[in-house]
Amino acid sequence: MEYPMELINEASQRMKGYQVEGFVAGQGPLHPKLMLIGEAPGKTEIENHIPFSGQAGKELMNALALAGLSREDVYITSAVRSRPYRVVQRINKRTKQQEIVYPNRTPTKGEVFAHAPILDYELQHVQPTWIAALGNIGLQRLLGTNYTVSKNHGQLYKGPVLELNQQKDAYQYSEKHYRVLPLFHPAAIFYNRSLAPIIQSDWQILTDLLTNER
Repeated sequence: MEYPMELINEASQRMKGYQVEGFVAGQGPLHPKLMLIGEAPGKTEIENHIPFSGQAGKELMNALALAGLSREDVYITSAVRSRPYRVVQRINKRTKQQEIVYPNRTPTKGEVFAHAPILDYELQHVQPTWIAALGNIGLQRLLGTNYTVSKNHGQLYKGPVLELNQQKDAYQYSEKHYRVLPLFHPAAIFYNRSLAPIIQSDWQILTDLLTNER
């Protein structure tokens, strides 16, 4: 998506002081059946500017295929559009030399809040029929901290979502209502293989919702 330059400048100002790099725009058609909201770009996404193009992206594409969808059919974005990273000093196992690396990390609430104008803009202009929140970061950006994927996965929510107020210093609930389905983040399978049948079941719920809508 092409964002207005003033929105990009605003996001840059709001992100000052946070340990993040780059910027990856959301991608996909306007008015799609489905909008996917993830966490934040990783190193691969920062390099190629394609949302969900790393390892988690492969899992996501497989899940979309089961629902009869492809990347071109959906709009893909994240709660944070820059890559949050940590600075880690370690000993390289191969060279035995000290090195500094910059691994991905989970974005903070402050970083999510700083990037809130971007997601608000996307929701207003993309106007999806359905939203899938992939993981707690995307889910709580929309519905607040009372919602968690472990508790609410696969349970359809219908109602307002959080957006910035006019002063852009706090969240408020939107006047517009949305349909949001909480799903586990595609990367969750890498850390807990026992989630596989639950994830598959949740995606079947999404598939059924999309099918009945057609």
